Amino acid sequence: MSTTSTPRDPYEVLGVRRDASEQEIKKAFRKLARQLHPDVNAQDPNAEEKFKEAAEAYEILSDAERRATYDRYGHDGLRSGGYAPNFDAFGSISDLFDAFFGAGGGFRSRGAPASGGDIAVTIELDLAQAAHDNTVQVSYEAIEVCEHCHGNGAEPGTPIEACSRCRGEGHLQAVSRTPFGQMVRTVVCDACHGSGRLARQPCRQCSGKGLRSGRRTVSVEVPAGISDGQRIRIAGKGHAGERRSAAGDLYVLVKVRPDERFLREGDDLLTVLSIPASLAALGGEGEVSTLDGTVPVTIHPGVQPGEIITLKGQGMPQLRRGRRGDLKVVIDVVIPRRLSETQRQLFAQLQGSITEENLRSEESMLAKLRRVFRHHST
Repeated sequence: MSTTSTPRDPYEVLGVRRDASEQEIKKAFRKLARQLHPDVNAQDPNAEEKFKEAAEAYEILSDAERRATYDRYGHDGLRSGGYAPNFDAFGSISDLFDAFFGAGGGFRSRGAPASGGDIAVTIELDLAQAAHDNTVQVSYEAIEVCEHCHGNGAEPGTPIEACSRCRGEGHLQAVSRTPFGQMVRTVVCDACHGSGRLARQPCRQCSGKGLRSGRRTVSVEVPAGISDGQRIRIAGKGHAGERRSAAGDLYVLVKVRPDERFLREGDDLLTVLSIPASLAALGGEGEVSTLDGTVPVTIHPGVQPGEIITLKGQGMPQLRRGRRGDLKVVIDVVIPRRLSETQRQLFAQLQGSITEENLRSEESMLAKLRRVFRHHST
């Protein structure tokens, strides 16, 4: 609760009537406090201040003498009587919550074994490889269960006993003095780290931790059609958790290297086929590269620059569906340069024979502009 603003009415803060019973006040505070617990309300940056405000309201109304003073004189009466709440000694909101409700407060115990962390690795594939199912071997460093002690932290054949510091509870009671009396909070035992048990003779391989760092190799199934930047999740292949708790996951980021022959648009591929002006005028056969080799393509007479010939089923596979996209072949008409004298004469004869009928097109001017711009953009 901010010290620079006027304190709110504690009855209003807890949402109770002025004649509320002690049990009603306690119930209202617990309900409100649990709504503000960090495990539930982590996204609210003001949760800690709201909890402190609720805690101050409860401290006032749960004490009969303070409540009577407030009812008669308000916050000024409390201050003149020496009451000044101070929650700074508790550190975080989790500690403050534990001070009222004990460790966990009905939520996950802070001494519970931590789950293993996730691991991210990257693999690279060619575009042609990405078009087929692949099995890739991935090696990485990971925290694993110690094979020598099987994760219990004790040298094989030696006993594991209850922690003498916390008497097997896994937590300790810490007492703090505050302006409104002694507050008892529960903290994780610093000897057994919350497990409540200690090995009489720690494992010599892992020093009693039950975990060791090691090199791991995993086979990753990469489906055909995967795209650059997609991830594959493999459950349970991340870091091992403490005291045999759940392991983390492995995330494999797939990078698909560019192929200078193609541009990818979803499941379709685009490529350019450059042909001489003579072939564009007369038509004939050409060859175009695909992911699986070269295939013939028919060039119809009078094909124009920027026209697209679509080869069905020659693109990338659709991820986990089996069907393939198309290969779109963009025609690039190459005008010859450095002509010989004979070629120059032939072109001169051709130019002299061209008529309006040869140049006439059924395309509108706007359609031509669109085709030209589309050609240049590819």
